[in-house]
Amino acid sequence: MLLNHTVLVAIGLLLSAWTLAAAWAIIAARARLRRAEAAQRLARRLSRMVEESPALPLLVRADGRIEGPSRLAGWLGLDAMPQYLSELDAEDRGLDEVQLSKLGDAVRRAQKTGAPFRIALAPRGGGRSLGAAGHLADPQISPGGAALVWFFDCSDSEVELAKMRAEALQARADFAGLSGLIEAAPLPMWFRDAAMRLRLVNSAYVKAVGARSADEAVAQGVELVEPVEGLTAAQVARQVHARQQAATRIVSATIGGQRRSLRVSDLPLGDEGVAGYAVDIEEMEELTRQFRRFRDAQRQMLDTLSAGIAQFDDKRNLVFANQPFLRIFAMPQAWVVDTPPFDRVLDRMRDGGRLPEVRDFPEWRRERQGWFLSSAPREEPWHLSDGTHLRVVGQPMPDGGLLMIFEDRTEQLQLSATRDTLLRTRTATFDNLFESLAVFGPDGKLQLWNRRFAADWGLDEDFLATHPRVDVMLQRLAGQLKRPAQVGVVAEVIQSATLERKQKGGRIALADGRHLEFAGVPLPDGNGLLTVLDITDSQKAEAALRERNAALIEADAVKTRFIANMSYEFRTPLTSIGGFAELLAAGVAGELTPQARDYVAAILTSVERLGQQIENVLDLSQSEAGTLPLAQEEVALFPLLTEVVQERAERIEAAGLSLDLRGSDAVGAVTGDSRRLRRAFGELVDNAIVATAPGGRILVECGRRKGRIQVVVSDNGVGMEPSTLARALEGLKLSPDGRMVERRTGLGLPLVRQLIEAHAGALELLSEPGQGTSAIVTLP
Repeated sequence: MLLNHTVLVAIGLLLSAWTLAAAWAIIAARARLRRAEAAQRLARRLSRMVEESPALPLLVRADGRIEGPSRLAGWLGLDAMPQYLSELDAEDRGLDEVQLSKLGDAVRRAQKTGAPFRIALAPRGGGRSLGAAGHLADPQISPGGAALVWFFDCSDSEVELAKMRAEALQARADFAGLSGLIEAAPLPMWFRDAAMRLRLVNSAYVKAVGARSADEAVAQGVELVEPVEGLTAAQVARQVHARQQAATRIVSATIGGQRRSLRVSDLPLGDEGVAGYAVDIEEMEELTRQFRRFRDAQRQMLDTLSAGIAQFDDKRNLVFANQPFLRIFAMPQAWVVDTPPFDRVLDRMRDGGRLPEVRDFPEWRRERQGWFLSSAPREEPWHLSDGTHLRVVGQPMPDGGLLMIFEDRTEQLQLSATRDTLLRTRTATFDNLFESLAVFGPDGKLQLWNRRFAADWGLDEDFLATHPRVDVMLQRLAGQLKRPAQVGVVAEVIQSATLERKQKGGRIALADGRHLEFAGVPLPDGNGLLTVLDITDSQKAEAALRERNAALIEADAVKTRFIANMSYEFRTPLTSIGGFAELLAAGVAGELTPQARDYVAAILTSVERLGQQIENVLDLSQSEAGTLPLAQEEVALFPLLTEVVQERAERIEAAGLSLDLRGSDAVGAVTGDSRRLRRAFGELVDNAIVATAPGGRILVECGRRKGRIQVVVSDNGVGMEPSTLARALEGLKLSPDGRMVERRTGLGLPLVRQLIEAHAGALELLSEPGQGTSAIVTLP
């Protein structure tokens, strides 16, 4: 039983061990099964990944056998993957001989040396491009020196590469054309690198800076533009590069020895640098300056016009208004400077009452705004409330603006009305003149005539109404003349006035005893005026006047002789009176009382003054008769004037005056009568003393002017009017209070004039009320 029990235990343990072993075997089998399934799944995933991978592997063993996916066969244009590398060339499919040889060489080199390779392949017939990258395969993949080659489908990339190559070729061509264009450009162009150094310049730049070549200009950094406001061209370009914003400026540069205006533009080119070019705008600037000068001159000229001018630009703003416009519409210049719009200008005109009264002002204003779009000038009259009449012209400008002209025709209309009145008045006056008047045209036809013309010549109105020619009219007049042949004189006068434009006259006698005086006068309109005057009565009066004139001449001669004789007759008793008075003053008749001495002194003074007047009358009468005797001797003029002044020193001092004598003996001498010259200059000084108030000043100046001796006697007295000056030469004198009175002590200025003219000299008087009088004597 014990054995059996042990056997049973042993059997039990064996069965247990067998069961455990069986369970373990089952568990291990299941684990292997799971690993196998996982490996299969992993293989399927890897296979799928390889199938969908953009790169497909090809394993090339040392004996030339190959392994690869079927998809790679499709890339090579084959139905299935062959067993050997050499079988990749399948006549019209796969790789051609050259490409297969290139692939085989690369594979063998990788198998032997382990050097990787990259080649490009193009299978036949498929239009596909493949890239092959190979290297020595890992021993775990294939021991024995196999090569693993990865194929990439580069078809799309190749298309892109071809496109990029074409674009690159086109870009090179464009760049070459652009470079040629830049080089041939007539304006300077340049390029700066990121450091703002010159890298490229064109031939125009080289020529502008005067360099020998572009390389020299770049190497030496020759700048086209001079520094402006302390900034060089490179510094300006650096600012443009920093802001990455193009900049344009106008500067001056010296090109070809001349200062030129340039418009310089700098253009940023990202991080590469800055490009620039310069445009010569000197001619444009000169045209601009000329335009400004022309515009200023035009506006100055417009300011001189009488018409108002207002100019509006294309935006309908007032840009210019001349002075007449501002005056007509009472606008200040400061308001116009703000360039107000057209509507505001009209509103201001309306507020100032300088627009015509209209019923619908907004509509009227819109119509005037339409003038800007008009193709032809617009014109209309404006009648203002204050009676002003304006002629308004709106002239559209080519730039879309408008030029408005305001012509004030108020005065013109008034003149036109006045002219109509004058024409009517002239017609009435023409018909009622005492003279005969007729107007002939250049063609010789009678245009106008008055009633007196028809009456004097005996012509009827019906005949004159036909406007006959001169020759036809003169045929009728010939029979009325005392001498018919004189009718040609009338024809010559009319022809001279109408065709020759000269004034000519004459006289004729009629058969009835009348005498006519006629004259031809050219008129401004090209016609000729014939005036005819009946001088029958004046002829008789002229004969009577001639007889009377002869009688007057004879009477004047008798008067002159009488005055001369009376002057000589007055001298004898006057000399006796003076002699007896001198005896009494000398005490011959006994000692005189003081009162008697005063009486005798008064008698001597009056005798002296009367003697001077008698001498003056005698000299004046002889001068008028041309018989004044003059001594011919050398007279030193300045000493003579000195004596004249010294003789009147007491009178000048008593009158409270000052006298200034200027000159010297260098003035020279004149040939003449010293006594009469002394009288003439003494009379001028006496007049100055009388005409000057106390405290006044008299100037006597002697000098030479243009080879002649000139003596000026002037004072600062009351002066005289021109009419008073003329009367002074006729024998009047000026009283100290400025009133003109008759001269009782002598003949004054008329005698001076006669004496000076007798010495071949001249006397000129200059005077102004309140400023004094100057007598200028000129002697040869």
